[in-house]
Amino acid sequence: MSNPVKDNVADSRYEMPIADGAIAAAYYRIEDNAVVLIHTEVPFEYSGQGIASKLAAGVFELIRASGRKVVLKCPFMARFSASHPEYRDLVAG
Repeated sequence: MSNPVKDNVADSRYEMPIADGAIAAAYYRIEDNAVVLIHTEVPFEYSGQGIASKLAAGVFELIRASGRKVVLKCPFMARFSASHPEYRDLVAG
């Protein structure tokens, strides 16, 4: 199955379509060739459905494929990483 998360480089965010044109997004910046995840958003009406976790898994897979490391400034992404050891190798520091 292909990754539904795409990197929108122009807007510095990873995006995952939800429904009716709505998206979940993880905002980032690049520092020292690492992806600094700074904020994750899911529209309120879609909260509690596991969408942020699906987004996070897709984001970590894209970062892995890029060969970069990740810096976790976003509290949600930090919690996700802490509970998913399969992505810990990507975390810088």
